[in-house]
Amino acid sequence: MQYDAIDRVIKSAIEVMESSKYQIYEIVEAARFERESLMKELEDINRETNHTIDQVDKLEAELRRSRMRLSEVSRDFKKFNEPDIKQAYDGTNMLQLQLTIAREKENHLRVRRNELQKRLKNTDKQIERTGAIGSQMNVVLEYLSGDLTQVTRILESAKNRQMLGLQIILAQEEERKRIAREIHDGMAQTLANVVLRSEIAERLLAKEDYSVVKAELKELKGQVRGGLEDVRKLIFNLRPMALDDLGLVPTLRKFTQDYEEKTRIRTKFEFKGKETRLPSGMEVAIFRLMQEAFSNVYKHSKATFAELEITYDNEDITIKVMDNGVGFYTERMEQKLSNGNNFGLLGMRERLDLLEGSMTIESVINEGTTIKMVIPIRRENKEDNKDG
Repeated sequence: MQYDAIDRVIKSAIEVMESSKYQIYEIVEAARFERESLMKELEDINRETNHTIDQVDKLEAELRRSRMRLSEVSRDFKKFNEPDIKQAYDGTNMLQLQLTIAREKENHLRVRRNELQKRLKNTDKQIERTGAIGSQMNVVLEYLSGDLTQVTRILESAKNRQMLGLQIILAQEEERKRIAREIHDGMAQTLANVVLRSEIAERLLAKEDYSVVKAELKELKGQVRGGLEDVRKLIFNLRPMALDDLGLVPTLRKFTQDYEEKTRIRTKFEFKGKETRLPSGMEVAIFRLMQEAFSNVYKHSKATFAELEITYDNEDITIKVMDNGVGFYTERMEQKLSNGNNFGLLGMRERLDLLEGSMTIESVINEGTTIKMVIPIRRENKEDNKDG
């Protein structure tokens, strides 16, 4: 009787942890996407900061020359008339104003760069902590799936289900806090920059320098549009709403349509088999894989056509992503992957490992590439779908 009771506890714990593995995967995925976004933004900020520093240095040199010129014309009233003095004075004032704007922009960029570096460091820690939790879960799952005679000691020492459940809850709450900080910090910084630009434009209006005001307003409009686009991307990357409402297949069909409109790459979607709903975490994981795969097509393949083919059968989900791009030498690519290069494909392979799936790559130079992924559907998942 004791072993029967323990067996029931073990089966229940395994079911909980198998389901929770996908939740952990969602958290890791969100953190990885955030890291990629932060790295890109940091690179852009660094470039803009260096450009602004050069601009400040240039304006400082011009201002020194302008002040010397103003001092010269102010001392010699016989040689220079009133229009010359006014021109020198106005030129110096304009350079002073431009320098003030450039310095404010430089300070703002430095602050933003420091914040991004801190957030990037925190994101790396988040990925490391969440990965450690996932590893611990895998270890416990291996123990629980082993010899039943060893389970009593394991349950007593680890208090697995309760402890792991608490760890998952804490990880989820930490991820929610991170997302809240991301939305708050991103929007706050955008709005702060809008206010700063508005104040600068207001000052320039007082000086009646309408050409500079027009340029400032144009840049301000661009920043507002960019901020709005970032918010939309953040919302979509966090969780496509159609994924919860309609399921994986309709969401991917819509994804390929949007992809074609955005990239101008002709795209085809084909589905085979009987469509069934999968666990939420698994659907998100597959969707993220497709985002990465099609992102690689856009960035590297120079393709004019891409196709996504998904097949559901009783045991597996088979996914093929095909393009007619420039292709590559698969041996060299495998060498890069083994050396830890090509982070796009490497990340896809790591994510498939978490799903216990596999990936094969076939590519021919100037003919295109086919990536085939096979993901097993667990019997427990299928039975849950039937019951639902």
